[in-house]
Amino acid sequence: MRYAIVTDTYPPEVNGVALTLQSYADGLRQRGHAVDIVRPARPDESTGTDADGTLRVRGMRLPLYRALRMALPAGTPLRRHWRRQRPDAIYVATEGLLGASAIRAARALGIPVVTALHTRFDLYMADYGLRALEPVALAWMRRFHASADATVVATRALAAWLDAQGIRRPVILPRAVDCARFDPARRDPALREAWGLAPGALAVIHIGRVAAEKNLDLAIRAFRALQQTQPDARMVFVGDGPLRAPLQRAHPDILFVGTRRGRNLARHLASADLFLFPSRSETFGNVVLEAMASGVPQVAFALGAAAEHLCDGLHGACVSGSDGDFIDAALHLADDADARRAMALAGREAMLRLAPVQVVHELDALLSGLHREPSHVNAPHALPERRHARTHA
Repeated sequence: MRYAIVTDTYPPEVNGVALTLQSYADGLRQRGHAVDIVRPARPDESTGTDADGTLRVRGMRLPLYRALRMALPAGTPLRRHWRRQRPDAIYVATEGLLGASAIRAARALGIPVVTALHTRFDLYMADYGLRALEPVALAWMRRFHASADATVVATRALAAWLDAQGIRRPVILPRAVDCARFDPARRDPALREAWGLAPGALAVIHIGRVAAEKNLDLAIRAFRALQQTQPDARMVFVGDGPLRAPLQRAHPDILFVGTRRGRNLARHLASADLFLFPSRSETFGNVVLEAMASGVPQVAFALGAAAEHLCDGLHGACVSGSDGDFIDAALHLADDADARRAMALAGREAMLRLAPVQVVHELDALLSGLHREPSHVNAPHALPERRHARTHA
């Protein structure tokens, strides 16, 4: 079969959505399917079609986040492209202007279309001083996902949220992690030494965008609190974003190492002792699973992947309360090396039970099932039976 994935972000960009989509595309191709990618052209690229089926459309930089690009409306090139090379089903991964164009083009051509809720953009509005636009963003998201045959989510909480918004066709597609890449064996004493750590000193890490929606001030406050009892501890930020420069100026003792990819990212993560993940706006958070697979205990709020996979007291601390509770949990884990060792083993064991190949199998079953049935926007879908993927009632 031929599938199309439509997205505003894709590698070499480094973020959870881009890397998840790449894993889906690679997995579907390994199952024998053709997968075309539709994405905005990068600044050094022209628009057009690549030999591998990738369609590059016009894009622009996001005004409040210059490192990211968003595609402009592309209805005409999409319809032209899909008439020449018609996909059996379309997966729209991002909720921007390109995604809306893709849904309209799919409807015009009679192609089934699935959307995915990877990001709660309505929750980002307050982080960027745009709280008044939150209802507008929410209305856009409702209309966007209601126009699809199904909406893919990674957690039960997101399925329930969609249901509460009146979007009746959520499908839960679980996530998994590559445990061969993210492995405690990648811990690197030489890297820890380069971080300026004395033997046995605590390395605290954060991995992700260095941006307002990640609530990074809380991670820094937690680190400053644990420094009171462990003054030789170091904190490392892996990632990039609009807050990197101001945070580096304000905290010159904290290491900001920029973006890391692949095994280098896995080496950084496995070399830490405690992962702080203070975001309150996560729809999932792949790095939660990556830290567990790497044997690194963590403190996270009970949202997204943490709510689904992080068992409080067994794999780390899953916090449901205040910022103060988050800081207290970080202090407790920082001071208890025995607990961290036990949590590292338990987290690794839990992730070994997840299978990325099963996730791709379920996505394939969803897309191929929609292809076999008539596409009716306003009618509920009877999705094919699967072992893990499930509709939310």
